[in-house]
Amino acid sequence: MSPRIVVLISGNGSNLQAIIDAINSKTLNGQIVLVVSNKDSAYGLTRATQAEIPTLVFPLKPYKDLGKTRIEYDIDLAKKIKEYNPNLIVLAGWMHILSEEFLNLFKDINIINLHPALPNQFDGADSIKRAYEAFKKGEITKTGVMVHKVIPDVDKGEPLLIEEVSIFETDSLNDLETRIHTVEHRLIVQCVKKILDELNH
Repeated sequence: MSPRIVVLISGNGSNLQAIIDAINSKTLNGQIVLVVSNKDSAYGLTRATQAEIPTLVFPLKPYKDLGKTRIEYDIDLAKKIKEYNPNLIVLAGWMHILSEEFLNLFKDINIINLHPALPNQFDGADSIKRAYEAFKKGEITKTGVMVHKVIPDVDKGEPLLIEEVSIFETDSLNDLETRIHTVEHRLIVQCVKKILDELNH
């Protein structure tokens, strides 16, 4: 049985697509058993459906409307994911911080996140834009991408893979985003492969 992967997304799902392509080309020996999105408009859900992968839309708003807490949302989400018995959980553009209560239900499972910045540089949202602005002010000369273990703090878990990305004077924000996304797609597959190889041995 190949290792079972659950991928959590909130948007376009291009990193999900990179993993799907790597599985289809036999670069990765694993199977995506579920794609979860907290937004029903996420294009990544379409990618999953086209690849015949089960999807789950699990928004936070109904919980808030009922006066329920983020913790209750996290625990219910974790229980849903647990039904799929994953060996690895990948956050690929998932825009929620996962609480300790969620992580505690997956103590023996690797949960990894892809973040388009170097460790301790631009944690949280809009990191590419913030790096670009910092470069323009002369505060930094480069940025990067990392895949790290997920802990309850945003983008603070132990880095597993890091790659620096140059920023050039001639870059528009769009140029930098494109270059970073290319690295992201490669790095997420590399890290998933590393973990799956360990699981397969």
